[in-house]
Amino acid sequence: MTSRVSGHGSLVRVRDGAAMALATASGSTDAIGYLALGHVFTSAMTGNLTLMGIAMAHRDGLRIGRVLMSLVCYMIGAALGARVARTPEPQDPVWPPTVTRALVLEAALFVMYALSWWALGSQPDAYAKAILLGLGATALGIQSSAMQRFGVGVGLNTTFLSGSLVRLVGQLATGRRYRDIHHHLLVLVGLICGGCLGALLVLHAPAFAPLVPLSGLAVALGAASWQSRVGRGSVKDRKDHAFSAA
Repeated sequence: MTSRVSGHGSLVRVRDGAAMALATASGSTDAIGYLALGHVFTSAMTGNLTLMGIAMAHRDGLRIGRVLMSLVCYMIGAALGARVARTPEPQDPVWPPTVTRALVLEAALFVMYALSWWALGSQPDAYAKAILLGLGATALGIQSSAMQRFGVGVGLNTTFLSGSLVRLVGQLATGRRYRDIHHHLLVLVGLICGGCLGALLVLHAPAFAPLVPLSGLAVALGAASWQSRVGRGSVKDRKDHAFSAA
């Protein structure tokens, strides 16, 4: 019984670490989008709606078009992610396999994003900026929906973190323990670190900028693979235990 509880705790810790890696990917992609692709976000849609209002006030048609591109592609990605990852179910394991499938799709888009960035010499023109914005926003839309498979109560959003910040502050204010809030801290730290690293690379070593989201996805998919192997082992152990008890 103790080993089973310990094993579940390990699965949860790895899942939370994977969420931090995904938040890093999200933060870095937003930084790249804002600094290099026309001052538009690829996952912070609340911010994009504000930017659209500002652009409308300035009658900036180009900025409005870029924001619309990001919004539409994000919604397409969110729809794809929801179709692949599906909705939470009571019998879900710590890491549902459908989340991995959605992240594989996201990773494929980020590979296309990186290859396009490098093919353009890290200096995209206006047309290429729109394509890169679309790829990044679609990828992060997929990620946003995929993380919903874990359920609202788990609090593993990795792209829009206003809710995580509110839950963190609320739980701190009501005296919750660190182990009850650490996953909120991890994704917030991941987002900040990703944004910082993405910005530094865009400004000083732009050719390396796409490696941050790619690395975040690689870490998350590696964690998913480990979760799958350990999860299968846990199921086998439970079946063997039930058989021997019978």
